Order: sequence, then structure tokens, then C-alpha cells
Amino acid sequence: MTATRLSARNLVWAYANGIFPMGRSATSTRIDWYDPDPRGVLPLDAFHVPRSLRKTLRRSPYEVRVDGDFAATMAGCAARGSTWINDEIVRGYCELHEAGLAHSVECWRGGKLVGGLYGVHLKAAFFGESMFAIETDASKVALVHLVARLRAGGFLLLDTQMATDHMIRFGAVEIPRAEYRQRLAAALDGDAVFYREAGAEVLEALQSMTQTS
Repeated sequence: MTATRLSARNLVWAYANGIFPMGRSATSTRIDWYDPDPRGVLPLDAFHVPRSLRKTLRRSPYEVRVDGDFAATMAGCAARGSTWINDEIVRGYCELHEAGLAHSVECWRGGKLVGGLYGVHLKAAFFGESMFAIETDASKVALVHLVARLRAGGFLLLDTQMATDHMIRFGAVEIPRAEYRQRLAAALDGDAVFYREAGAEVLEALQSMTQTS
């Protein structure tokens, strides 16, 4: 399945049906749609924070912001030798962000964006898209803060699309498509709160993960 135009509407439909888009290349306008089997997910109750990362988190080297600069976060994710994030992907997800359905978690230092991630939020599901870091552990710090926020907000599903070696370190697993569809349906039947900027629940979840994972 291919398309050359993304909109908030067709992105919402796709994610609600277990499908996600990727560009052919950074310079192409072609979009391919994927529905992998098996599917990667990161169970929120089994999230693991590696020991070395716990030390970084305790030092708090970065200022963590939510939706501080969504477009710049996407640009950071796209700034690599080979990428599927083309102009059409950027435009479509920025439109989704403006609709309140896509978010970024960012690490800043000295007024500069040094790492982060972005993804899509539908009901009690969060679909992770991409992450980047130009300073040590910045994307990993953003991931921990994302998971803390999802835990605190009552999310049921964190979709990672594929269980890469990097994500497996944090507890990601692969599940059959049929099982993924069941988990997705349950998450879309629920509700969750993403914005808890200064909420005690986020701080408690973060403290729990850094002490006991």
C-alpha cells in the first residue's frame, strides 16, 4: 500500500488499525504502509532501566521538556545518513501534533536540543516513532521520561513497531499480530492522560524505575 499524501485523518485511521507509514527515503515523497507480524511492544510494567542509565538519570544532566519543539525533534530524528523521515512524513506528523495527537519528549542542555523522541497518542495507546541523541544518553533519558509519563497517565500500550536490539535492552518484546490487535483494541477502548507536566505521579514513576529496575 502506498500514498503520496499524509493527513492527520488518515494517520489516525492507520494507527487505529495497526498500520504505520514510512517514507521510501529522505528525498522521496513515496509513503509505504506497514503492518508487521510479529509486532514490537514495550510492556510498561516490565520496563527496564539499565544500571548505567540510572546513574545518568540521578545526575539529571538534561532539562526534559514535553512538546517544546516537536518539529525540531523530528528534524533531529531525520538527521542521519539514511532515513525514512521525508518531507511528507514531517508535514503529516506536524499536522497530527497540531491536532494534539502527536507528542515529543525532549532533552535540552544550555538552550540546545540534544536528544529526544516523538510518537502518536490515541486513547490509551502510544506509538513510538523515532528517537535521536547528539549527547550521551539523551534519547534514553527521554525514553525513561516517556515511560514514566505513560505509566502515570494510565496508558495500556507502548508500540515500538519492531523489537530492535536497542529496545530489547529496555524490555521490548515481539508478539504475534493477532495478539497486538487485541492489545490495541483494549487500549483504544480505554483512555489515558499524556500531560502531567509537574504531576507527582510522573515523579513517583520515574523514581520507582530508577531505584528498582
